[in-house]
This record gives sequence, C-alpha cells and structure tokens, in this order.
Amino acid sequence: METENPADVAHLQGGGGPRAGFCDLSDDPSSHSSAFSECNSDRSGEFASASPQTRRRLLVACTSDRADDSFISQLVSDLGSCSIEEQRLAAMEIRLLAKNKADNRLRIAQAGAIKPLVSIISSSSDPLLQEDGVTAILNLSLCDENKEAIAASGAVKPLVRALKVGTPTSKENAACALFRLSQLEENKAVIGRSGAIPPLVGLLECGGARGKKDAATALYSLCSLRENKVRAVQAGLMRPLVELMADLDSSMVDKAAFVAHLLVTGLEEARAAVVEEGGVPVLVEIVEVGSRRQKEISVAILLQLCEDSVVYRTMVSREGAIPPLVALSQTSTSRAKQKAEKLIELLRQTRSNDGAARGSEALS
Repeated sequence: METENPADVAHLQGGGGPRAGFCDLSDDPSSHSSAFSECNSDRSGEFASASPQTRRRLLVACTSDRADDSFISQLVSDLGSCSIEEQRLAAMEIRLLAKNKADNRLRIAQAGAIKPLVSIISSSSDPLLQEDGVTAILNLSLCDENKEAIAASGAVKPLVRALKVGTPTSKENAACALFRLSQLEENKAVIGRSGAIPPLVGLLECGGARGKKDAATALYSLCSLRENKVRAVQAGLMRPLVELMADLDSSMVDKAAFVAHLLVTGLEEARAAVVEEGGVPVLVEIVEVGSRRQKEISVAILLQLCEDSVVYRTMVSREGAIPPLVALSQTSTSRAKQKAEKLIELLRQTRSNDGAARGSEALS
C-alpha cells in the first residue's frame, strides 16, 4: 500500500490528531491553515419535525454535559425497536448527546450504540432515520478512540450507500464521517475499495456549498494513497477541480487547487487530466490575479506539469505564464520564489530551444 507523505496539517483534523497530509508550499505553514473546512459535528437543524414534547427531550440531550449511563443504555436499546419513531428519537438523542461532549461520545460507543446505528444506515428505508444514523456515527467518530470500532463494525459501506442515495444532509455528513475514518491510514484503502470516491466526486460537482467543502476534504485525505488517486482521476475528479479553480470569486479555489496538486504529484494520468480539462489557462490566470496562496499552489501544479514534459512547457509558455511568474518571483515567499524561478527557467529553455530549431529550419 503506497501513500504519499505530505506535511502535517492539524486543521484538516478539526484540531489535532493523526496526519491528514498537506502540500508544503510556503515557509509559513499557518498560511494555508484555512484551506479546508473542519469536518466537525453536524450543523443541521434537529428540531424542525419534532413534536413539542420531543423537542423538550432533544433540548435536554443537546445541553446535557454528561448523560446518565442508564439513559444511554435505554437509547441504545431503542435503536433496535420495531417502531421507526422510537428508533429515530433514540438516534436523534444519541446524535445530540455526542455532538459537543467528548465524554458522551466514548460512553455511547462503549454502551454498544455503533452496531445498531450502522444497521440503521445500512437497512433503513426511512431517509430521515438514515440521516440521524449517519449523523450520530459522524459525531461519535469525532472521538479518536471510536474510529477503529466504527470501521470494524462495517460502517464504511453503509456510509458509502448514504453518500450515494441519502438526503443532502446525509451525503454531507457521510462525507465527513468517511473523512474522519480515513484519518486512520489503514482505512483509506478500505474506503476507496468500497466505492466512496465516485459519489464524493459527484458531491463535489453537484453538492451545496457545505457538501463541496466536505467532499474536497474527504478526497484530499483519501488521495494521499496512490490507488485512490488513480480512482479519483478515473472518476473524473479533475473536471470539477478545474471548474472550481476557474471560479476565482468562490471559496473553493484553494481547496480545489490543493486537491489537484496532490493528484498531479507523482501521477502522470492526473497531469494529463489537468491539461485535457483545460487547466493550463486556468492555472496561469490564477498566477496572474489570484491571492498569494492561490498563486503559490498554482505555480506548484504548473511545475509538476512542466518538469518532465516539453509539450506542457510549450502550452504553459504560450498562455503567457512568464510575466506573472517573474512578478511572483519578486514578491513572494522564498519557497514560492524558488518554484517560480525554476518554472521560469524551464519555460525559457523551451522557448530558446524552439527559437534555435526555427532558426535551423530557416537556414536549411
């Protein structure tokens, strides 16, 4: 199992935690600390469809610092009820108890909640019950001690199912939960082989603002594994990445560019896909008018394209990349300056060789 080895980034964890990986592009690692949103507990409204009595119970669960052990045991028992309403109320209360309280997350898992929640996600035909199950698993996965147990319970395939056919909230929270599980290195291959990458690409392409961010974060984590990079390129990931990078007014430019950089590093198929999807003019435009961070990551992608391909160098040069690269080399960080200068040298060599070739043809 071959994995890349990008630098550590705590913000992809929503705090500390295992290595998620991030390309080291500047001298100040904090300069890219906001590129990805945190995949934290659910941010959806819990009470919209609840009765007044149920709302009171849910509010108590939401504000409880420490739930009673017997109450948690009863909720776990209710997850196996024949009544969908009882199941849903139990799942909602568990999701709320686990939402903000780390102690509750561990105790709920120890009480045996994970397997019945996974069963609900896997088999329930009620979309709202499935949504509560997915979100409860997401909230439990915020506890590092629970991740291994969640994966061992067979949660990956049901989460992928929710990612494919669930409500919009289920899809977003399933993407977040898969990201959390992918923080254990051994889970990345399992998640990729379970078919998660195509629906994550679909969520990135067609989801709402939060869905796009959650999909990008999950894909970034999963694609530190080479076999998942290949799956992502085959699933057509480069097209939405280029489209998102082209929308310079959106909040997704940085995220899309970081995922694209991870893909093109060490994978020729990804470099070819960037070019095929029209990425070269988009990247050159970013070098010209993007933010400092966007310029630096775009230079890093262009350098990956050009290092081993004269054809790509010619394409980049013809898009007018040298003037903005020169400007960047004079104003950016030392590391970005080095990358820009190296890329300028490659492009100028190609132009000189082209000029010499044309001169030889004219003399012959």
